[in-house]
Amino acid sequence: MLRATATLVLTTPLPLTEHPAAVYLATLSPGSRATMQQALDAIASLLTDGVADALTLNWAALRYKHTAAVRAALMEKYAPATANKMLSALRRVLKEALRLELIDPLDYARAVDIACIKVTKQLRGRALCESEIAALMDVCLNDPTPAGYRDAALFALLRGAGLRRREVVSLDVADLDLGIGAIKVRSGKGGKDRTVYLPQEAISIIEAWLKIRGDVVGSLLCQVNKAHRVVSKRLTPQAVLFILQKRAKEAQVASFSPHDLRRTFCSDLLDSGVDIVTVQKLAGHADPATTSRYDRRGEETLRRAVQTLKIPGSKRKQ
Repeated sequence: MLRATATLVLTTPLPLTEHPAAVYLATLSPGSRATMQQALDAIASLLTDGVADALTLNWAALRYKHTAAVRAALMEKYAPATANKMLSALRRVLKEALRLELIDPLDYARAVDIACIKVTKQLRGRALCESEIAALMDVCLNDPTPAGYRDAALFALLRGAGLRRREVVSLDVADLDLGIGAIKVRSGKGGKDRTVYLPQEAISIIEAWLKIRGDVVGSLLCQVNKAHRVVSKRLTPQAVLFILQKRAKEAQVASFSPHDLRRTFCSDLLDSGVDIVTVQKLAGHADPATTSRYDRRGEETLRRAVQTLKIPGSKRKQ
């Protein structure tokens, strides 16, 4: 914990239109907003021994000594990727304070001059193999209840379109055009819309679920109650995690996260020869460098790649 500093706590609330944290949070999508507010709350708590939160901390009073201390504290408490995301939020709030003319430009430049925390080179997560995906689909399709059809559709969307958890639960029936296999993803990460496409096998699975679900407007993936009745209520991202854990246990598949299906989507497309820019667009990444971190192709892919190289004269008799 960092030592509390009285000057860092606002004595008079600022209007939300003039509060740097509130202005920054307002630029985010609803999904990102909650996550980043938690990050800012944690930083404010660190700086004030739990006295302030994101909206009661005087962000404009922060100086290099404060941000450097925050970096050190986050480095001890969180994984590098999480700490860097929190530091990014801190920098963005200070930038809003600068734009609102609440902080001197020189003080701002010094305060944000903190290095990112070095991230381990080991890639997180894994890609699922074809047999694991087949086993997961089998346990869903062998479940005759509506939950079985719904969970099969969930896997088809996560694996076949590489959607994020929050994106998949936000889908409405109206977002589908199964005639061409198109899905309109609205307000994805960064608040951006994009269109993705499904393989034919995934379309068939989703059509089977829609026959069970009915043609009521609203959420594509609905809840199923204990009486095995479809309820017109949207699944939550946490429910997606529970469903995947349940089906993995039934299929005797090693533990994986919802994001691992997204990694599998990217890796399989790259392995099939799709260029990285196309994969980037389908995944909704702002930068191809992000897509490259999702690549979980193994050494066999590297071995196959070099076999395409030709060396003139290599077959000449010795």
